[in-house]
Amino acid sequence: MNSEKETFQQRNFIQKSFFYRFSQFVGFLLGARFFVAVLLIFALYVSTFFLFNQDENFRKFVFDFKVHGIIFCTVLTILAGGIINQFYDFEKDHVVKPFRTRIQSFIKQKYFLYAYLVLSLISLGVAWMISHNVFAFFVVYQFFMWFYSHKLSRILVLNNLTFVSLTLYPFFGMMVYYETFSKKVLLMAVFLFLILLCIDIVKDTLTKSVDKAFGYTTIPNYFKSRNTKTIIVSLLIITMAVSMKLIMKTGIAGFMAYYFTAGLFIFILCVYLILNHTRKSNFVTLNILRIWVFIGIIAMLLNGLEGKL
Repeated sequence: MNSEKETFQQRNFIQKSFFYRFSQFVGFLLGARFFVAVLLIFALYVSTFFLFNQDENFRKFVFDFKVHGIIFCTVLTILAGGIINQFYDFEKDHVVKPFRTRIQSFIKQKYFLYAYLVLSLISLGVAWMISHNVFAFFVVYQFFMWFYSHKLSRILVLNNLTFVSLTLYPFFGMMVYYETFSKKVLLMAVFLFLILLCIDIVKDTLTKSVDKAFGYTTIPNYFKSRNTKTIIVSLLIITMAVSMKLIMKTGIAGFMAYYFTAGLFIFILCVYLILNHTRKSNFVTLNILRIWVFIGIIAMLLNGLEGKL
């Protein structure tokens, strides 16, 4: 009888231990924004090969270890940035993201900081081995990742502009690396900047009261609701104008032409939802814009494959 009881207790202990370790692993992935990093890396590879890289064939691109090294450093920097951001936003996330915070509670905050330091140092070490210019590029990237979480995320307008700029920073690096400067690339960069800015401001409308309580000065909790709505709608209209410019003036074709044309209707829908200005309509708008960014990456991939084959 005692033997059966001991066996049951051992099995129960193993199950609890497995659950605890698994929860720690999931908590770390969520804390490091792993899934966001995966999406960004996918977008980086697609844009690098099909947009910035105009001359290299696929074989040469695959064996361009400098590019893979830069993207590897970008992955580590994004993961480190996600960790330091959740460290500073820990109290706010308790209210806004209770499930994620509960999962992250399986890991002590000091271990997140250790992971942040390790990831940052490995990234800088690899960057140094690639070149001094790449090293300087990632020093700047990591500094502003930390400075955004520490200070800029609480400052009106700067929080949104810095967040979007940091998201696009690796793409800018690849554009400089390949020296791909054209009207089409510039307009696509402006388009992406505007749509990400819209996403960030709409996201802030959903956490308006919590942001104010924890000292984050955002557009929705600083301006009146009517003014916030006007800002978002204006940005969406400007994004539509950029889309039309891309369609008519850059000779863009294939899947990307369909993407930007369909985007006009998507943005009209978003304007309609924003004018309703309910929490539900803002939530729907946020997810529509996020999905549209992802569809844009897929459209770029299909357009590139069509052009290369």
